Amino acid sequence: MINRMQTFFVGMLRTWSIPIVLMLSVASGFTTYYGMSHFIIPWIALVITVAIQSIVVICTLELAGIHWRANRMRYFSVLVSLVIALVASVSFSYFKFYEVSEKDSIHIQRLNDIRTDIKSYLNEVLPFKSKVLAQKRADLEQASKEVSLAYFGTHPEIVPGFRNQVGKGPFWERYNEIYQAKKQAFSELQTEFSALDKSVQELQSSLTNLDIAIDVETAYYDVISNFQNVQFKVNQLASEFGQSLPEPPMLLTYKQFIEEVKPSMAMWNGFSLFAFGCAAMVDFFTVLLSYRLEFTAPGPLTADEEELVFECLRQFTQFRINKNDELEMIIEKSNIEKARRYSDWSRMFAVGLLLSRGFLRKIDNRTVEFAPNLYPLIAAKMGDKLTKLRAEAQLARKVGEHE
Repeated sequence: MINRMQTFFVGMLRTWSIPIVLMLSVASGFTTYYGMSHFIIPWIALVITVAIQSIVVICTLELAGIHWRANRMRYFSVLVSLVIALVASVSFSYFKFYEVSEKDSIHIQRLNDIRTDIKSYLNEVLPFKSKVLAQKRADLEQASKEVSLAYFGTHPEIVPGFRNQVGKGPFWERYNEIYQAKKQAFSELQTEFSALDKSVQELQSSLTNLDIAIDVETAYYDVISNFQNVQFKVNQLASEFGQSLPEPPMLLTYKQFIEEVKPSMAMWNGFSLFAFGCAAMVDFFTVLLSYRLEFTAPGPLTADEEELVFECLRQFTQFRINKNDELEMIIEKSNIEKARRYSDWSRMFAVGLLLSRGFLRKIDNRTVEFAPNLYPLIAAKMGDKLTKLRAEAQLARKVGEHE
């Protein structure tokens, strides 16, 4: 019962391997087609994808049944074809897995790029603000000093006859008007800079809100609006004081900010080991299961073929267990057979039949080994032969007793 259960379980796994291989091929084909369709016409990409997945499965099945010593040229041609198909499949599948795995990272990178551009712009603007304030404050202090000198009559521009006369004369009034004008201008400048500081604060607040906002579109347009407001005020101040400022950064539009990741060669510059591993894993499992499928013959033998094969294989005499733990036999004639000019056409026909059906594997020009699916067939035939011999022995025994 245990043997039957084990046999049933192993057979079920082998049978289940077929739909798994097909599903893996479809999954790998979808990701391959997705990546390839961004570079060439979709229907051509579909045809190439079908060809790639077919080559992967067919070459794997064929490679599993080939020993490189038996036919080196065929072995390496199949191996090279399989490698080329795998490289194409994994390379184009990488784009899809990259998009899935790096989607959040790319969104964060875009957000960080916007923050970096705005920060760099503000870092160049703020020194201008400090410079203008310091200059205007120095001018105001100088004007205040001149008003004091004019009041006490010690200003250098006072003519000698009116020097050292303390009081609010015409000379003082003139410098006091200049001082009051500069004081008023400085106060207005502080108001403008306060408005600029408020705009910068609103811009930074909107940037912070962009990362956590539910309505991303509204939050992003708030950032754009606040940045344009800061830019307008900075340009206005710069033109007012005749200062030249660096060009403001060109921020992404909202459509560019939320745009899905599109496959491009730039994805290889920011190589993602996780995405590449996922792409390679699908094809690896496809190759592995396809390789294991080789142990199931592509077509069963009829009852007559089974009888023919069993009788012809019995004519071989040189058997051994090889390094693969498989039964190996030499298909060449022995020296005695060559001396007797023995015709081995029938048994070589059986070998060719089993090789074409996948029941035998060719190791080299003179040696083949049993495939795992050939053992049950031979065991069944040997069991039938033993049963027949026992029946004949019992019949002979009964006949002898009767006589």
